[in-house]
Amino acid sequence: MDVLKEIVDYGIIGLLLILSVWAVAVAVERWQFYRRIDLAQYPNQQLFEIALTKRLVIIGTVAANAPYIGLLGTVLGIMLTFHTMGTSKTIAVSSIMVGLSLALKATAVGLLVAIPCVVMNNALRRRVTELITLYKVHHQHGS
Repeated sequence: MDVLKEIVDYGIIGLLLILSVWAVAVAVERWQFYRRIDLAQYPNQQLFEIALTKRLVIIGTVAANAPYIGLLGTVLGIMLTFHTMGTSKTIAVSSIMVGLSLALKATAVGLLVAIPCVVMNNALRRRVTELITLYKVHHQHGS
C-alpha cells in the first residue's frame, strides 16, 4: 500500500504539476504569437484561424481533465486509508482523519491546476475572436 501512497503523492500530483507547466508554456507562447502577428501574412481567414488556435486545445484539455485526475488521486488515497484501517484492525479516528485529509490534497491540486487553465483558455480564445474581427476589417478595406 505504500506504492499507492507514492502514486498519489508523486504520480498524480506530479502529473498535475507537469500539465500545469505545459499549459502555462503554451499560453505564454500563444500570447507572444498574438502580439507579433501580421494580418497581411494570411491569405484567407481559415488559415489565419488555424494559426491562431494552434495548441489552444492543450490548455482546454488540461482545464477539463485536471479535476478528474485530482479526484482519481483522492479516490486512491481514500482506498489506501480504508485498506490501512482494515488491515491494522484498529479504528483510530485521528489516523483516519489524517489519511482522508491527505487524500483530498489531490483534488485540491487538480482544482488549482484547472481554474487558472480555464481563465487562460478563455482569455486566449477572447483574443482569438478579437484578432479574427481585426482580420475581417483589415481585409474588407483591402489594406
